[in-house]
Amino acid sequence: MADRALVEALPFAAWIILVTLAFGSFLFMVIARHWARPTIGYMRFSSVFAAALAGLALLTDNDLTPGPALAITPAPPELDALRLAGVAAFGVLALVDAFVVRRPRASIVVGAATLVAAGVALGAAAFGWAPSSVDAVPFLVQLCVLTAVTGGSVAAVVLSHWYLVTPKLPEAPLILQSRLLIATLVLQILLFIVWTTLGGGPGQVAFSAFNDSLLLVIMRLVITLIFPLVLCYMALRTAQTRSMESATGLLYINLAAVMAGTIGAAALYVSSGLLV
Repeated sequence: MADRALVEALPFAAWIILVTLAFGSFLFMVIARHWARPTIGYMRFSSVFAAALAGLALLTDNDLTPGPALAITPAPPELDALRLAGVAAFGVLALVDAFVVRRPRASIVVGAATLVAAGVALGAAAFGWAPSSVDAVPFLVQLCVLTAVTGGSVAAVVLSHWYLVTPKLPEAPLILQSRLLIATLVLQILLFIVWTTLGGGPGQVAFSAFNDSLLLVIMRLVITLIFPLVLCYMALRTAQTRSMESATGLLYINLAAVMAGTIGAAALYVSSGLLV
């Protein structure tokens, strides 16, 4: 039964990884755009990249109907439609953002609208799939944090490459994104502690995550939370000394670990109702 649940959870994990990459990378680009001034090329690429990922998410959303082995429930038709509309609107607005990036006022409006669409999609997914409204709140928190960490990690990797072809680009944008990643990873670790010791998912009670999936939970903590935190701190320090090639390599390793953690966390919640 557990193996069947994990297999059925894969389409949902794929949707979650795609939307978190799309929404989070766009979010980090918008933050950097308004507080650290990266290059126009980076901002346009990030917008188009986010739109492409949203398109892929729509393709995986054709038949996301939970099976009986999963801990989540089928979403009501109106929330299904709202989730699809949110992802589609995000994709369209992200493309528009690529064309208005040189216009400060327009980019603020379009960027804000794009992030609102992302929030609508995540909210519809959480309240549609969670067994109850009470369960939907921590699930939504999990989706938002996964979005910041996963999408932020790919945004930092993409930005770090711009330094390899634009040597005079100030280090401020990458330093800002590295600090944001550190902050979100610390928040993720705190949530991990709360959820594994007190509970949080549907039917999840104190320490039940360790009883049900001890190895996966320990790997989640050590390999996909603590390890990325160390890597991001090292990337921050190397970026501060303008060792951008070293920072890029560290951020690549961080991205791999974070994506593995996002896939694992998504699969555990969808298949077993565990928040980690």
